[in-house]
Amino acid sequence: MTTPLWTYDEIIRAVGGASTGSSSVFGVAIDSREAAPGDLFIALKGAVTDGHEFVMSAFKMGASAALVSKKPKAVQKNDPRLIWVDDTYKALLELAAAARKRTRAQIIAITGTAGKTGTKDVLYEALRLKAKTHTNVRSFNNHIGVPLSLARMPRGAAYGVFEVGMNAPGDIAPLSHLISPDVALITMVGKGHLAAFKNEVEIAKEKAAIFAGMPACGIAILNFDNPHFELLKKKAKKAGIKKILTFSKAADSADACILKSAYLQNCSCLAAKVNEEMLTYKVAMPGHHWVMNSLGILLAVDALRGDLGLAGLALASYEPQAGRGKVYEINAQRGVFHVVDESYNSNPASLRAALEVFEKMRPARQTGRKIAVLGDMEELGKTSKAEHLGLAADLRAAGVNLVYAKGPGMMALLEAVKPTIGGFTFEDNKGISKKLAQDIRKGDLILVKGSRAARLDEVVDDLNEMSMSENDSGWGLPAAAAE
Repeated sequence: MTTPLWTYDEIIRAVGGASTGSSSVFGVAIDSREAAPGDLFIALKGAVTDGHEFVMSAFKMGASAALVSKKPKAVQKNDPRLIWVDDTYKALLELAAAARKRTRAQIIAITGTAGKTGTKDVLYEALRLKAKTHTNVRSFNNHIGVPLSLARMPRGAAYGVFEVGMNAPGDIAPLSHLISPDVALITMVGKGHLAAFKNEVEIAKEKAAIFAGMPACGIAILNFDNPHFELLKKKAKKAGIKKILTFSKAADSADACILKSAYLQNCSCLAAKVNEEMLTYKVAMPGHHWVMNSLGILLAVDALRGDLGLAGLALASYEPQAGRGKVYEINAQRGVFHVVDESYNSNPASLRAALEVFEKMRPARQTGRKIAVLGDMEELGKTSKAEHLGLAADLRAAGVNLVYAKGPGMMALLEAVKPTIGGFTFEDNKGISKKLAQDIRKGDLILVKGSRAARLDEVVDDLNEMSMSENDSGWGLPAAAAE
């Protein structure tokens, strides 16, 4: 019989709630559309919607209990499946804290301006090959996603891998206290969320708050090559962290560094030193940023007493998620072209990393071109224009032939790179899709990247719909975009 995630008594003790029910739960959900049979549904109040409106929907999906603070729509007040609390968000935090208190798992927290999710995913794969491992799904890394992920952690997990993000000052420290990580890894610090911070130094200080909830016996893992290394090291020591491990491209003094490297179009082959052990391995994702992240991953696995050989296998076999570097081969009527899907988000550091990878990629045929579909990088504040224009050299170095620009920042960048690089400007995604449908050639290579607000995943979806089925006679785009 499957062990329950939480019994009713455990939930009541954790959150101080009241209920007449007695069933155990096997999962935790906050979105009624994703509720599974046996789940506990937590009715959170959001800025736009209130989870209490969807409790019945969660029950119809099979949820066996719900945390509520008021009578849900279409549910009787005395329904035994309801667990009553004063504040459902506070109850989520309390349930997460109870999960952390009961687990014997070794916990690692990962943060940084770029590379968090990919690093988290590979580290999860590396550790789960050895023992039961739990992690955030997708990018559940904020004030809701982290406690939700912690509340979902199975009793018998040996490892917990948690990505931690931030949007404003003060976001990370409470999450660090909640997770109480044994190991903390900061991938890198760069320009992101500058609308909420005075400068990059302030961003580094906020990232260093990942050490706030760590015990003195914890281990910090830092990028030696990052400009903010000394600040991060100082913050770690101030937090009482005695063991600090470092990774570097070439510094022999670092705990992990590259000895030999071959940067290829679709991967990197490396020889590295990791805590005096020599390793040869492949990173399935191309680009220097992935090479650096791989060193942090290997140090983390070693710090958690994992298996470096299994970590090497995870790095060699990793396949990126949609929106985070996944490459699609589209077999359209006019021929095959490829799409590099980086549409999930964008900031100066991650876009430069994507362009570095794009530079090494080659169109499949001589007629193929490099096309960059770019949406604005959001949350850069007063620096936005300068940060967008600062990417001109990166576009040229990547060999981009055409830019499809959406948003004032990318439109300004396009004007700055003309006439060396051609392109078009757009107000909406359907306009981009329609123009691409008209212009794409056999062998084209298309990079799609923008902040979440740009919703460029819609363009990726449209491009994928161009793929011909056996009976297709056209592009396969919706009529509005295929005229």
